[in-house]
Amino acid sequence: MTAWELRRHDNELGLAQLPPEASVPTWSYGHRDDSPLWSVTRTPDELSILCDWADVPGTVHSVGPLTVFSVEGPLDHALTGVLAGLLEPLAADGVSILAHSTYDTDWILVPSPQADRAVRIWSEAGHTITDTIEGEA
Repeated sequence: MTAWELRRHDNELGLAQLPPEASVPTWSYGHRDDSPLWSVTRTPDELSILCDWADVPGTVHSVGPLTVFSVEGPLDHALTGVLAGLLEPLAADGVSILAHSTYDTDWILVPSPQADRAVRIWSEAGHTITDTIEGEA
């Protein structure tokens, strides 16, 4: 098994769902510049927005708050099993996740109440987690 290095980010994110024809709302831009991850994805069925949890209105269908972890990268696109190796121990322990991939790396979002448990599980599996919350390492 490969041991991965992950970074825990201090911004909590939310995943909001809007109708597929909706425009990207201005509230989603709020903390875009200082957030570790901001993403807008449109499919024929929905518009999904991953943004700072504090910016998601209570009237919008959403999931959160989510704690954000990134795999230290950039990752080689030929690598296989990165997410599988990181998600398998979480699934075995009942930790829910949302996964998101960018060109450089993979992102794992965990419900914030389960974040410390995820860190413990990953540490026990041999992975290294750098915590950016309040400058902790």
